[in-house]
Amino acid sequence: MIKTIYIFIAPIAISILFSCNNQEEPDVKIDWNTERSTNMNRQFSAEEEIEINIFLSRKQEWKMTKTGSGLRYFIEENTEGAIPQPEDFVDVEYSITLLDGTEIYSTKSDEVEEIKVDRAQVESGIQEGIKLMPEGSKAVLIIPSHLAHGIVGDMSKIPPLSTLIVNIHLIKLYKR
Repeated sequence: MIKTIYIFIAPIAISILFSCNNQEEPDVKIDWNTERSTNMNRQFSAEEEIEINIFLSRKQEWKMTKTGSGLRYFIEENTEGAIPQPEDFVDVEYSITLLDGTEIYSTKSDEVEEIKVDRAQVESGIQEGIKLMPEGSKAVLIIPSHLAHGIVGDMSKIPPLSTLIVNIHLIKLYKR
């Protein structure tokens, strides 16, 4: 008798459980528009600015200058060399870290990277910083995410919405 009850109750209980899980989610339409997008970007930029300022409060020796785009830079070793212009080429050594100090990219100790000014596949923040550096100088750049890899990161080592710290040495400037 009990076995017969289980045979009838078990399928009913299983169908009740599965029917609860198969409920359809209501369609929610998000009214996304330019104003919402702009407000979201402003909010994120304000939060990123706070993170950068907290980071810089621990780096008092860095006398940063902020450009209109949001790039911060500090020329550590200034030289009297020429300033790169669009279409020039530069050889650089660099290391790129996140705000937490995690190194993500760098040139090898015996190598340089050639960059074509304003034409290379390099973060716009690095391009902007290079044009502020005389040949032979060394600088620290703090690049907010909108001048780096933005909301997607680089799909490899740089997470989405990451501020980058770039230590860069502009070794040589030349034209081709």
